[in-house]
Amino acid sequence: MSLNTFGHLFRVTTWGESHGPALGATVDGVPPGIAVDEAMLQVWMDQRKPGQNKYTTQRREADAVRILSGVFEGKTTGTSVQLMIENTDQRSKDYGDIAEKFRPGHADITYFQKYGIRDYRGGGRSSARETAARVAAGGLARAALAALAPKVEIQGYMVQMGRSKADPARYDMAQVGQNPFWCPDAEMAAQWADELDALRKSGNSVGAVIEVVARGVPAGLGAPIYGKLDTDLAAAMMSINAVKGVEIGEGMAAAELTGEENADEIFLGNDGQPVYSSNHAGGILGGISTGQEVVVRFAVKPTSSILRPRQTITKAGEATEIITKGRHDPCVGIRAVPVGEAMMACVLLDHLLLHRGQVGDAGGRIG
Repeated sequence: MSLNTFGHLFRVTTWGESHGPALGATVDGVPPGIAVDEAMLQVWMDQRKPGQNKYTTQRREADAVRILSGVFEGKTTGTSVQLMIENTDQRSKDYGDIAEKFRPGHADITYFQKYGIRDYRGGGRSSARETAARVAAGGLARAALAALAPKVEIQGYMVQMGRSKADPARYDMAQVGQNPFWCPDAEMAAQWADELDALRKSGNSVGAVIEVVARGVPAGLGAPIYGKLDTDLAAAMMSINAVKGVEIGEGMAAAELTGEENADEIFLGNDGQPVYSSNHAGGILGGISTGQEVVVRFAVKPTSSILRPRQTITKAGEATEIITKGRHDPCVGIRAVPVGEAMMACVLLDHLLLHRGQVGDAGGRIG
């Protein structure tokens, strides 16, 4: 029971390792008749692929996605869609020195304790390389959302790197695609460039916080108790490699608010739809979407593979020192942005299909 599958009706199973011949995803539950081709998916793959600038790993992968099944004449057939991405630039020799050592902060030791065997070449399944398959599946989800809920827009961006935070007062969403950090604050992006340059040259790394916003989400997605939209969103984001914390809406800061401050007041808009005074809830109340923007943030830890000596032990239990060579992201949060967007798309489509299956058009009318 390796648990490589997520989702309820829109189900994604990822497979493959960082240094294997290929990796990919089997996607079940894609509605039939959705227009999709490899070029459409490649748009999202290109946002995540490595080696695009000096602030990410210099591993050179085209990340070219191939559709092997489930699409005929440019449209989904309703059967499972098989996606494959070949690995073309592995350097397994970079990991020969750590075959018997456990990297601190990595999953090496827990994988060995659980399975009694581990793929030390880049971490195997624990490598962030696995997220390429998620982005491909997320591209399918986006195509389906475009057909079933065309008002939905998903955008992710970095809001913090280390202790340096972007300033919401300077946010310009047009800047998100204009700098290597996916940052809406151009001034902070320039500062991050200097900070990360220094860290990269010193062989160190740093963490980050990513925010993902979904606009145009219809009200009513999710369910009370065990089918909450925020439950599945939190699980999806937490499943991304290196993520150590997730917030919905106000998140941890909600503990600092009074009830009066936190409650988003409700008014009736001119179009007969509810209008909220604020969005502390992050677009979700009682596990069900309100129709506001769905706001999720997640924290990514610093890359554990660094060129700084760290103390560890071998499989034989001997004390030793380790330096992890190879090509690694000094801030893995940069390439986590398109991954977070993909997971948001997968969860929203899954809950849209669940909602249609259970409720249909039976939602309550206001006014």
